[in-house]
Amino acid sequence: MLGPKGFARNERKISMKHIFTLAAALFVLPFFAASAVAQDSYRVKSGDVLQVEVLEDPSINRQVLVTPDGRISLPLAGTVLASGRSVDQVQAEIAGKLAPNFAAPPTVFVSVNSVAAPAPATYSGTSTIDVYVLGEVANAGKVSVSSGTNILQLLAEIGGFSDFAATKRIQLRRKDKSGSEKVYNINYQDILAEQSSIGTTTLATGDVIIVPQRRLFE
Repeated sequence: MLGPKGFARNERKISMKHIFTLAAALFVLPFFAASAVAQDSYRVKSGDVLQVEVLEDPSINRQVLVTPDGRISLPLAGTVLASGRSVDQVQAEIAGKLAPNFAAPPTVFVSVNSVAAPAPATYSGTSTIDVYVLGEVANAGKVSVSSGTNILQLLAEIGGFSDFAATKRIQLRRKDKSGSEKVYNINYQDILAEQSSIGTTTLATGDVIIVPQRRLFE
């Protein structure tokens, strides 16, 4: 049985525990609040990479590049305007476009995976960048192009595809600031049909374009 001193010690322990818990909560909450405000106030822009996840269909999950015209492309959802919008607004439109494909409204999560690099300072004169083209193209290898050249312009500059090119499975491989490589899929047929705007994506130094060979009956 505890005497008065024992009760006093227990009360002090409980009080100290509550004080530490409250202090920890007060310390952490501002960070969560700041993060939420930052996510809500940020406006997506061309060149950003978004992470899209659909709980009901993981096959849709992917990283998507916001193209120069401010749009992203997703299976089942098609083209979605992203630039100038908050993450929540992009998320809501994706969910709305996906909804007809599901029995119940899908659960969609969108986050900013990486933001576009700031535009380089302008100066007089023309600068060039080196990109690399591999696979079933007319002229593979390192290609020096003017800054601002996009994917379609590069394909025209190298003379287009060979007869064996799998034009629905082209890849753009790009390294981010951390050195991690990101792979973006390009369907040239969708570009021609105006169902994708990724062809207008501006190339960056070190970009690699891979055009694989067609499979049998592809």
